[in-house]
Amino acid sequence: MSVPSPSLPRRVARVLRTSLFAQVALALLLGVLVGRLWPDVGTAVQPLGDGFVRLIKAVIAPLVFCVVVTGIAKAGNLRAFGRIGLKALVWFEVATTFALLIGLVAGNLVQPGAGMNVDPSQLDAGAVDSRTGGGSLPSTAEFLLHALPESAVGAFAENSLLQVLVLACLVGAALLHLGHTRVPAILPAVEQVQDIVFAIVGFVMRLAPLAVFGATAHLVGQYGLGVMSTYGKLIGVCYAVALLFLLLLAVVLKAVTGLSLWKFVRYTREEMLLALGTASSETVMPRMMQRLRHAGARDDAVGLVLPTGYSFNLDGASIYLSVATLFIAQAVGIDLTLGQQVTVVLMLMLTSKGMAGVPGSAFLALSATASALGVIPAGAVALLLGVDRIMDSMRVATNLLGNCVAAFGVARWEGALDTERARKVLNGEVVEEVAAEPVSPVVPSAVVPSPVKAD
Repeated sequence: MSVPSPSLPRRVARVLRTSLFAQVALALLLGVLVGRLWPDVGTAVQPLGDGFVRLIKAVIAPLVFCVVVTGIAKAGNLRAFGRIGLKALVWFEVATTFALLIGLVAGNLVQPGAGMNVDPSQLDAGAVDSRTGGGSLPSTAEFLLHALPESAVGAFAENSLLQVLVLACLVGAALLHLGHTRVPAILPAVEQVQDIVFAIVGFVMRLAPLAVFGATAHLVGQYGLGVMSTYGKLIGVCYAVALLFLLLLAVVLKAVTGLSLWKFVRYTREEMLLALGTASSETVMPRMMQRLRHAGARDDAVGLVLPTGYSFNLDGASIYLSVATLFIAQAVGIDLTLGQQVTVVLMLMLTSKGMAGVPGSAFLALSATASALGVIPAGAVALLLGVDRIMDSMRVATNLLGNCVAAFGVARWEGALDTERARKVLNGEVVEEVAAEPVSPVVPSAVVPSPVKAD
């Protein structure tokens, strides 16, 4: 006797009940619809997205600390951890420089601002100051100094990831120095805290559809869809360059590790859609760390490369900054020489490193670049006020995938990647339990507390 198959409505209801990806996708569509039809409602539901981001940010610092400490302690080799850090910085610098260069090439070829003939004196330069809060990007010395914690509690209270990383490295080094015989309870305690943090992430992730709905409705309600026609050429260039950059990243990932970027995107589709919906890559950092570890990347590599990349490896932001600089110059009728464009690359290589966590950082970086060149009116940066928020999806997706590829690449470079396991995970042969049950994450290294030992 054959069993009748469930009706279509029941199948749809089951998918929506069990699939976070389906829930987030539906929330995204509803957010666009509400923001388009009822802009005031879109503004009213913005706190849904903001609240979710706050909850996720609350657990990022303790999670990074726990993962890095356990990674160092279990690797048993602080020198190897230092090599990972150095290789990550080399990878980041090469990637961001290349992103800046292809952005400049595309801006010269397509010339998205040509023919606009904007009079910079008619632009409201004060609007940029209000967007940035009158702040400024830190100098290189200030950026490096700020990476050193002045207070252990302050590093966590301010959610400063670089300071938390420094503290975690010191604690991990101290554990290696003292050994498990003198502090036998510390590492198991850190692993247990890590389990708790991952459980909290599972709880919070259940609110992801509400967050995406609120953030999307606010975006569409505030900016509308008309901006697409006004800045269509600039938006098209930035997104096309980002796609080209991701295709090149896919080639690099395949050459270095043998892994497929497309399969990784499919494997992390829930996280990618959530990051796009909330316009924040920080909202998925905990889950991405979990995914990378489950896919065979060693704890110490993931714990150092991914969080550090959020400050040093902003590939999407680099593409936007280089294209936007040329767009502004072309819009006001200024033809930048090759030497001036080289100066743009050098300036952005420095300013982009201090962008993370600074309000209106893109405008600050562009203003600093315009001031350094001395030929572009600083007020012309106001041209981008109407389109900057639309670029968030491009920046978030490119930054996030760039950092994940960096984590795989550096891990493979250091011999800290189980490529066979990674292939099986990306092919769907090894199912991650967190994907099916958000509140019961898999933390392989923390199942059985183990003493500190060298490999």
